[in-house]
Order: sequence, then C-alpha cells, then structure tokens
Amino acid sequence: MTQSRSKQVSLQDTSYYHLISRCVRRAYLCGEDAYTKQSYEHRRQWMVDRIRFLTTVFSIDVAAYAVMSNHYHLVVYVDENEAKSWSNEEVCQRWQQLYYNHPLVERLQSGQCSCKAEIDKAQTIIDKWRERLTDLSWLMRNLNEYIARKANKEDNCKGRFWEGRFKSQALLDEKALLACMAYVDLNPIRAKMVDSVQTAQYTSIFERIHDKASDIDNKDKLPFRPKQLLGFIGHEHKKTSKGISFSLLDYLTLVEETGKVIRADKRGSINKNACALLTHLGIGSNDWLELSEHFGEKYHQAVGSLAELNAFAEHTGKHWIGGHRQQVQIFN
Repeated sequence: MTQSRSKQVSLQDTSYYHLISRCVRRAYLCGEDAYTKQSYEHRRQWMVDRIRFLTTVFSIDVAAYAVMSNHYHLVVYVDENEAKSWSNEEVCQRWQQLYYNHPLVERLQSGQCSCKAEIDKAQTIIDKWRERLTDLSWLMRNLNEYIARKANKEDNCKGRFWEGRFKSQALLDEKALLACMAYVDLNPIRAKMVDSVQTAQYTSIFERIHDKASDIDNKDKLPFRPKQLLGFIGHEHKKTSKGISFSLLDYLTLVEETGKVIRADKRGSINKNACALLTHLGIGSNDWLELSEHFGEKYHQAVGSLAELNAFAEHTGKHWIGGHRQQVQIFN
C-alpha cells in the first residue's frame, strides 16, 4: 500500500533526503532512444536549470544530483530555519515566482484589508506558503510538472510522463549521507555512460570539479540570490549548522577512487590511506563499494543506525523500517 508522504519525511530526525523520479513506459527524459533514434540530450539542461531555479525559490538546498536517461536523483537538505527567517514579504515574493498572488494577500500588501478577519486569513495563507516552500512534495511537483509539460509539447503528445510518485529515502546520519551522495554521483559510471567522474556531465560532482553552476534564466529579476550546491564545510561545521561536514577534497578523492574500481567491472579494493573519509566514517572498503553500487536498490524509506531507524519509525507512525537488518552491520 502506498504510504502518505508524512510517513516518509520527519524533519526532526533529518534534514537530508534522497529523491528519485522515473519516467513511465518508453518515455525518455534524456539520452538517445534506441528505438526511435531520437536524441533528447538537451533535456538534461532543462532539468539542471529547473532544479537550480526551484531550490533557489524554496528553502531547500541540493547536495547531489544526477540526470539520467529515464530518471533522476536528488539529495537535498531542507532548511526550515531559513524559511522561518523570511519576512512575510519575502515569502510572497518567492511564492509568486511560481503561482499567482492570492486576492486577500494582495489586499494585505496594499493596506486595503477592511477588518482583522481579513488580515488573519491573509496571514494564514502566507504561513501556508512558507510551509510549502520547505515541502519536498511541492518541490517535486513544480519540477516534474514543468518538465512533463515541456517534454510533451516537444513530443506533440499528451498524458503521463512521470511515474505517479517520487521515491524518498531519509538519510539519518553522515554515513548514509556520504554513501548516498557517492551513489548518486557515480550513476553515469555504473551505467557505463562515462569513464570517469571528470566527464560525468549533469551530475553534482562534475559541477563541483569544474566549478560549473547552471545559470538561472532571468536571474537579474529574482528578488533573492541564486543558490549554489550545498557546500562542504570540513572542520568548520562546529561554527555553522548548514553544510556538509567533510572536506570537499576528501569527498572528490573517495568518489574518484570508487569510480575507478566500479569502472573496472570487477570487485576491487580501495586504498584507505588514499581515502581518509573511509577511516573517518569507519566503513571498510568492501562495505563502501556495496553502498556506492547498490544504495538505491537495497535500502528503502530511511538509512541509518538502528537507534536512528527506530526513532524515525516512531516519529512517522510506523512499527519498523524495512531493510534495517541489512543496515545494522554498516551503520552501527
């Protein structure tokens, strides 16, 4: 039975989530369709541009992404504190990048509300917008609907482009976060689309290596600053609550070394001396390779230690999280 999104997201347990959305039937998001010989490569840039725009509007940051031929991955950070810091005016500015203004809110902004009931109702609407701007479902709705309409127009057809629901995984600790990010960044190598992360375009690791952020259309008209990828803050994490608490260089080294082993099409080993992150995380090279190759297939709903999984289950109204036995050895 399909679970409500409220049973898959618990911000009191984690702000990090892995999101996956797939195309239906033979629909092609990107790449070349072997059946029709038609290329859809240009749609990759559609995706990256839209992701950048939406995460600038929403109080949500992207830690990792990969745009594949018939699906895409996002690892996101939901920043509730940022949304709480916005003024009512900024909430309205952000919401109106996506939707029309509400008449009552417009009256409030122009000072035309005639009574306290109107003011209270307008404030309730703004509060709802603020909440939605931290909501993963609203983010994915605005991403998927936009791309579906654009693709269907190009294909001169109607109907469903995406599967009905996106998949969501809660990443409950730093091991789960790093493993998931690596899994996402290594998607093109596992799919044999590229030979190295340096050439894996339309992934977050390519953007980090080459410092190539997607430009936002009409960015000069936005009332707020465009966002970049969520940063690596290394040992500075004690001074700030936002950012990935590892060294970017250590992460790039680990993913590059992992990609070399995966590309060889055989089980290999990673030099732990060259990959300081594995020692820091306390993960063996074989366990790490298993995570980086099969994270999206073997782990569902939430990933973390047994204590973290139990807390997540309690807060989302479940008795247990499926697949916890496979996680105990690595994440405890």
